[in-house]
Amino acid sequence: MARYTKDPDVIATLTPEQFRVTQQSGTERPGTGAYLDNKAAGIYVDIVSGEPLFASSDKYESGCGWPSFTKPITPAHVNELRDVSHGMIRTEVRSTHGDSHLGHVFPDGPQDRGGLRYCINGAALRFIARADMEAEGYGDYLDQVEDVA
Repeated sequence: MARYTKDPDVIATLTPEQFRVTQQSGTERPGTGAYLDNKAAGIYVDIVSGEPLFASSDKYESGCGWPSFTKPITPAHVNELRDVSHGMIRTEVRSTHGDSHLGHVFPDGPQDRGGLRYCINGAALRFIARADMEAEGYGDYLDQVEDVA
């Protein structure tokens, strides 16, 4: 079983935007994230800890300006916390082991897929293509990723 941790050496290599988002609970500007339009098959992991967070098969176009997912690939890797910042009541999403701020979850997702929209900052993620998953230690998640024709 893989071990995921908040690695200070990895944190030291983050870009200023990745650091601001993951370590200071920032939000990238809508429409600017690296993975917004990514349609490749694979998984998205926490950029800090490497813990698997979301599968491409659960990604959808929500129109919100950030990558959106219907559910986490492994619910135990995602913490949901009450967030009352900015004069709103929301549910913040953080990685369990890396404690990285990922984004927020809202109850306005596709009803036929559970009704949730995990609105996630691309700066908090690293994408691992299906073809690389086994070599990078994520082979256990291959069954959750659809092939792209």
